[in-house]
Amino acid sequence: MCSHYQTLKDAELLLKKFGAPNKPAGGKYDMWPRYPGVFIRRPVEHDAGDEAVVGRWGLISAMTKADGLDKAGKLSTVNARSETAAKSYTFGNAWRRAQHCIIPADGIFEPDWRPVYEGRSKTSVPTRFTRADGAPLGIAGLWDRWRDAAGQLQESYTMLTINADEDPLFQNYHQAGKEKRMVVILPEGAYGEWLTAPADATRDFLVPFPADRLVATPMEK
Repeated sequence: MCSHYQTLKDAELLLKKFGAPNKPAGGKYDMWPRYPGVFIRRPVEHDAGDEAVVGRWGLISAMTKADGLDKAGKLSTVNARSETAAKSYTFGNAWRRAQHCIIPADGIFEPDWRPVYEGRSKTSVPTRFTRADGAPLGIAGLWDRWRDAAGQLQESYTMLTINADEDPLFQNYHQAGKEKRMVVILPEGAYGEWLTAPADATRDFLVPFPADRLVATPMEK
């Protein structure tokens, strides 16, 4: 699971790699839950191309009623389990409507607990994952819109995750005895197909990124 990542500082790289016509104003670089971040989508209103949008990292469903917004805003919705998202109240609307998005990232962070278990550290070690070739990560996600208390439409998004118990790289992270999870990192050649794929094809894209094409770097706190 991912609760911390870094988006792209380089606007030109964002536009070049992800095909959006412009970089929107706003959004943060170091991303934590509920921060505003950039994501890429194919707008439902037209088929003219993709767009970069700033939205809340932590999806709030369009199905959320006004009296449920406070509760929805407190839930941990930055990651969506691909196995259950289709039937989830929070993620189901976006899944059924195939509201796919790509979250551009310089790197994602996961905790390494092995030094704690081996007695080398008292706390887990934040580890940054990047592509070995230096290209940005394109993380598969879902987006949705909700109406705030004033009736204004707001954007939000989540990252899709899959099981990583057998993954050569991500199986080594998170706490022992707990299921290992990883976000879905898309190959560049699949970006366009992912954004336009129908709901019944969503699971075709939810596969592990090759471990030998990623680099894990322990970070000093």
